[in-house]
Amino acid sequence: MGKKVFAERMTARSDESYVVFLIGMRVNNPFAIHRWFPVFLAMPKMLRELHIHRELGFKSYESWFGRTSIMVQYWESPEKLIAYAKAADSEHLPAWRAFNRAAKSPAVGIWHETYVIDPGKSESVYKNMPIFGFGKVGHHTPAVGRLNSATERLQNSKNGSDE
Repeated sequence: MGKKVFAERMTARSDESYVVFLIGMRVNNPFAIHRWFPVFLAMPKMLRELHIHRELGFKSYESWFGRTSIMVQYWESPEKLIAYAKAADSEHLPAWRAFNRAAKSPAVGIWHETYVIDPGKSESVYKNMPIFGFGKVGHHTPAVGRLNSATERLQNSKNGSDE
């Protein structure tokens, strides 16, 4: 059986800053499997490590795959994200070094974007969805009353009240 789907409108709330980290790869030459497949295989190793060591600051993710693949990750802080990226004993650093050595070929590209979200600077709504995205990380709550519209959710976040 699948995940529970919430028929009602829901939102996700946070009283603390958090990081949204978008990361992905693009297969520029699908026939150069020997170039892009090792890049593709690096992420599951990192995710296993991050799930085991929650103290590193990783919170959750969603991902989509295609010629351009994307993963949306949620982190506690930019400091923890950067510390993980630079840690000599992490799965990330060897993968990053291997990619840079192999990057002489344009067969595969990688990218990332990092956003630090302060309280009151984001809003979300989910309808007919399982707990998804930031809903897995923030306080998943009904989008009713003063949380009914995007404008109200943003204004409500700024004054710190959900009532």
